Amino acid sequence: MPTVSVDKALLFEGLGHEYTTQEFDELCFQFGIELDDDTTEEVAGTDERPALKIDIPANRYDLLCFEGILRALRVFLKLQEPPMYRLSIPNELVTIRLSPDTAKIRPYFAGAILRNIKFTQARYDNFIDLQDKIHQNLARHRTLVAIGTHDLDTIQPPFVYEALPPNEFRFAPLNREEVFQVRS
Repeated sequence: MPTVSVDKALLFEGLGHEYTTQEFDELCFQFGIELDDDTTEEVAGTDERPALKIDIPANRYDLLCFEGILRALRVFLKLQEPPMYRLSIPNELVTIRLSPDTAKIRPYFAGAILRNIKFTQARYDNFIDLQDKIHQNLARHRTLVAIGTHDLDTIQPPFVYEALPPNEFRFAPLNREEVFQVRS
């Protein structure tokens, strides 16, 4: 069961209510998650902000980040309607080709383009943390699934998904300028 640490003040602000630890523990129980720890006393007198450590059921990948927990609790408390997502067809389709050699070792591939996403530094950090939690849990340390996230404003098609030996590719992490050469 993954544990997600969220900023206590930001969560309570988003929920529009200051909960006692006992009240929040009860809310978690009613919703079906478990409050593991409230670090308020542990961080007293330090620069650290209090956090709530919440145990998430293994089948609730939507709750592996602050935004997911906040949205789910707001819907549960009837503070907002559930989100409605819609698939749109863009003016120009982007395709990704799976190389035949890669298909032998990674036969399944999926891709998506999310448009009009605006990251603050906090949201970006939460996004990367969510991606890492998915890699560690659902993807079983990247043995079943690997997620690649790219800024479409900085790359151009055609796109090819192919497996290469480690010393034959370079990459630049999202939000970073430097390019890394992988060493085997």
